[in-house]
Amino acid sequence: MSTLCRILPHISRGVALIASTSGVLFCMPCAHAIGKGDAAQGRTKFTACISCHGADGRTPTSPGFPKIGGQNADYLAAALHAYKSGQRNGGMSSMMQSMAKPLNDQDIDNLAAYIATLDAQK
Repeated sequence: MSTLCRILPHISRGVALIASTSGVLFCMPCAHAIGKGDAAQGRTKFTACISCHGADGRTPTSPGFPKIGGQNADYLAAALHAYKSGQRNGGMSSMMQSMAKPLNDQDIDNLAAYIATLDAQK
């Protein structure tokens, strides 16, 4: 696909504008969009997640806690932003809201990048 298309500057977080050689433009999710997190930095923030989601993100300490290891980074970042802003609520969301509140945007991107590297299939 890289020979048929070129990625133009991203138009929003996680989305790339693609121009094909035929001149057709379309948008698609882009794993390498500008502003993505640093997984190594996210690993340090993940220590706060271990008590509920497990050291590998796949062994929650309670059936009520989701397996997050290996989830899509864009999904994880969107979920953390929603918890932080209070848009995601109900159930046990108050617990996640208090965890997400002190995170800045870069922390969230870094954390999401790290969690996405945890292979959910192991």
